Amino acid sequence: MVEQIVLPDTTDRAALYDALIPQMQALLAGERDLVAAMANFCAAVQQAFHWHWAGFYRVVGGQLVLGPFQGPVACSPIGHGKGVCGTAWARNEVITVPDVDAFPGHIACSSFSKSEIVVPLHGQSGAVAAVFDVDSDRLNDFGPADERGLYRLCQLIEPLLP
Repeated sequence: MVEQIVLPDTTDRAALYDALIPQMQALLAGERDLVAAMANFCAAVQQAFHWHWAGFYRVVGGQLVLGPFQGPVACSPIGHGKGVCGTAWARNEVITVPDVDAFPGHIACSSFSKSEIVVPLHGQSGAVAAVFDVDSDRLNDFGPADERGLYRLCQLIEPLLP
């Protein structure tokens, strides 16, 4: 298991993801507990990028229920198709929002959140079983490198999902 995350001194997000992914693979290798894996995943992502909030919502009983995260307290539960997380779940696609105030139905858990990206994760049945949500305190903070990098990272958690 990895004991610390070591990243290059760069602001190039693609380079940061390239450095983080093999370390995340090592961190999660052999982990069979979903909560432990999600918790370490969130900590590593937060250490790498220092975003306002990063965490998981799990599909439980037809709603998204808060899972492990890093950041201030969060909203829970979230309905299917509601807010950015519920919309990513309903559409089964990565959603990047440059300005959360311009997103219809955005759920404002924190007034500091300015932009957001949400990645759906699939369980053993192929259905969305969770989403990984990241909020930034900067407008337009997420781009194609984040969409690709977070998608690749989230694939490492999917084998543990029911």
